[in-house]
Amino acid sequence: QVQLVESGGGLVQAGASLRLSCAASGRSNSRDGMAWVRQAPAKERELVAAIAWSGATHYANSVKGRFTISRDNAKNTTYLQMNTLKPEDTAVYYCAADHRPAYFSRTYYFPNEYDTWGQGTQVTVSS
Repeated sequence: QVQLVESGGGLVQAGASLRLSCAASGRSNSRDGMAWVRQAPAKERELVAAIAWSGATHYANSVKGRFTISRDNAKNTTYLQMNTLKPEDTAVYYCAADHRPAYFSRTYYFPNEYDTWGQGTQVTVSS
């Protein structure tokens, strides 16, 4: 199956920036829809950002204007640029892939609808 590996998390102060990367390997499809999903302690998983193979994007209201999702299909890599980080952004961030054919897919889904997940990378923002 497709394997996803996240990197780039860390401990930063409020107002700082981080860029997360998600590298795909195995039987990957460059047209897969990709997303970043986060889970904070005692909270449900939240769809943070999603990007279709076409480049169409979707963002959670809580990160709109601060986070940017992008993808480099030639490198099989998806990125999440996170600016002006807030303590409430603290969570484990997961990369997720949707394997539906592109011509049948939407830009984003609920977290439980994604097919393949990475191991997650911890982002901690201190106040």
